[in-house]
Amino acid sequence: MTTPAHPGRAFFVTMPVADVQRSRAFFAALGFGFDEGFSGEGAACMLVGEQATVMLGSREQFAELSKLPTGDPRTHALALYCFSVPTREDVDRVADAALAAGAVEADGLEDLGFMVTRSFFDLDGHGWQVMWVDPAMTSPASEESAAAPA
Repeated sequence: MTTPAHPGRAFFVTMPVADVQRSRAFFAALGFGFDEGFSGEGAACMLVGEQATVMLGSREQFAELSKLPTGDPRTHALALYCFSVPTREDVDRVADAALAAGAVEADGLEDLGFMVTRSFFDLDGHGWQVMWVDPAMTSPASEESAAAPA
């Protein structure tokens, strides 16, 4: 992979949810952990990656943070959330766990050979995609060959 433009920079997303504890249980069933130091009754701090966090905030808490009206993810796309998993098998494992925990499948399996994805809508209607990319596609050798003149 390329060197990050901003090493050490973390990424935080806050998303409105109808019931924090219900959403927390849903994402825990998918294998996500939580930072208890930033979690409480009105929010749960979900750890997505080394430098990526999703704050599951109650709709009331979200409204306090936003200067704009809060959209309804069941009727309008607010954003699409995608996270990678380390193996091809994990795509199915996580997507199947999401469906078993109450998610609705958005798109079936998409297998491009070098990349595999499945998508679902969570309990609040937010769109999520689980993705695996062949590590050979993100290795320094593949970047050098992609940059080399044809």
